Amino acid sequence: MIQFMMNGVTQMHRLTLCAALPLALIACNSSDKAVASGDETEAVAAISPVDTIPFETSVVGQFDEPWAMTFLPDGRALVTEKKGKLKLVTFAADGKISSVDVSGTPTVAYGGQGGLGDVVLSPDFVNDGYVYLSFAEAGDGDTSGAAVARAKLVMANDGAASLKDMQVLWRQEPKVSGKGHYGHRIAFGPDGMMYISSGERQKFDPAQDLDQNLGKVIRLTPTGGIPSDNPMYDQGRIKAQAWSWGHRNPLGLAFDNAGNLWELEMGPKGGDELNLVKRGANYGYPKVSNGDHYDGKDIPDHAPGDGFEPPKVFWNPAISPGSLMIYSGDLFPAWKGSAFIGALGAQALVRVKLGGDTAEKADNWTMEGRIREVEQGPDGAIWLLEDGARGSKGRLLKLTPPK
Repeated sequence: MIQFMMNGVTQMHRLTLCAALPLALIACNSSDKAVASGDETEAVAAISPVDTIPFETSVVGQFDEPWAMTFLPDGRALVTEKKGKLKLVTFAADGKISSVDVSGTPTVAYGGQGGLGDVVLSPDFVNDGYVYLSFAEAGDGDTSGAAVARAKLVMANDGAASLKDMQVLWRQEPKVSGKGHYGHRIAFGPDGMMYISSGERQKFDPAQDLDQNLGKVIRLTPTGGIPSDNPMYDQGRIKAQAWSWGHRNPLGLAFDNAGNLWELEMGPKGGDELNLVKRGANYGYPKVSNGDHYDGKDIPDHAPGDGFEPPKVFWNPAISPGSLMIYSGDLFPAWKGSAFIGALGAQALVRVKLGGDTAEKADNWTMEGRIREVEQGPDGAIWLLEDGARGSKGRLLKLTPPK
């Protein structure tokens, strides 16, 4: 059973057994191609429910279409909302929260999957005060594209907060029509470089076109420069940005303790992927995938010798992954080093066991809400943000060991 606690009131609800759910919506331990969609707008998914939940879930607060969060060194947090607000959140000893709007956020192209996206701190935030934001940016006509900017976070003694000296460091090129597959997750590596996931914007071919930076994992310096050891550094500005390519809708980027970069992406009609990102590797989309096109046309599966890097784990039917966190805390010692995935369509928290360059599916916990973001707190607690799409508020949840 899963336990929800809010304002001292405890509500209990039973997990639904796999056998009791409609087969069209859920499948257990299936690797066959199926009809589930990998797009975050779809509400079909596949999970394997379990009888018990090894954590307690506290409802801490609510936000308007939250997308990402990160913790500050003083224990406060920043939360992005898709419509363009950045919230500075303070946690009280009684479990309640308060928040203020951070002024100076960029203007965003809100709609579909677009809006204000990721938020991460500079690796040297204590000294430089920089916050990095990703967002959908309007272009000419009906076009848009992801962008990444940084600004100094200034917090006043009266509790107000603002972003100063905003500078856009990177943009998707070209801006295109449509409002999907921006990707735009950000992660800093142990090498000090900034990695950005860039979606192919539902246009398919850009993922294989090295003259566009769509469908790629981008590697830049913290100031937006191009490192000289990038695989195509000497082949022009756009090609030089790419670290890997052949990606569809990459919504998770995280480094493990060994310095390996893991990338999580939504496949097409099924075929969601967890990839170990390698320098200069091609991950195949749309030439290969363990899913199919939405119009029913087959995409060849990954196969040995096809010249493409296969996923370490894939899901078919889809789980619609929206975020990735690799756990390094002590509150759940058995899970140290595991990858945690927020699943949108599956409405689940998914754990994958990592071991060097291998990955193995471990746990799927139904959460009865679309999980947009997974984050680790300063004390090792696991924090979740619900999507809050379709007009509903997204809850902020805190997971702790059962008492």
